[in-house]
Amino acid sequence: MKELPYRLILGSGSPRRQELLKSLGFEFEVKPINADESFADNLKAERIPLYLAEKKANAYPNKLTHKQLLITSDTIVWCEGQVLNKPADFNEGKEMLNKLSGKMHDVFTAVCLKSADKQVSFFDVAKVYFKNLTNEEIEYYLTNYSPYDKAGGYGVQDWIGYIGIEKIEGSFYNVMGLPVKKLYEELIKF
Repeated sequence: MKELPYRLILGSGSPRRQELLKSLGFEFEVKPINADESFADNLKAERIPLYLAEKKANAYPNKLTHKQLLITSDTIVWCEGQVLNKPADFNEGKEMLNKLSGKMHDVFTAVCLKSADKQVSFFDVAKVYFKNLTNEEIEYYLTNYSPYDKAGGYGVQDWIGYIGIEKIEGSFYNVMGLPVKKLYEELIKF
């Protein structure tokens, strides 16, 4: 594998993103960034995670050296022209999963790569098809798993993904929170 001329910094506390980046074979430092995740109402679909990934990169508290490369990311679920963020509680999680039940939705994940003198942003999209979920399945999932830190209120790698997702068009890893193939290609080009 090609050696990168940068020390990578992952600006995310997400265990899933850490696991995926580690799986690519790169060494990196984890420095979670706490940025305000609000966005203007006029942003739609892929524009939302692109904006948020860049907002997180710009909120990095330290000045980057020429040897450092910051990676930030954001994932959203887009269903019927509406963004489904992270559910605040059980009831909101139930509402989201009922909305996704029996339908196709898009999962957009955007990544921002930022060095001292360059910034590149990109995104990937996957179409996820859920079966009709029963109330019992939704309540079981919300009670026994912790989907409150996940866009759309679910993790594709969790129980609900095993029993509820009929098919995915696009990258499974994008749905998990990091478009690893595109990220690898962009890191090599950077």
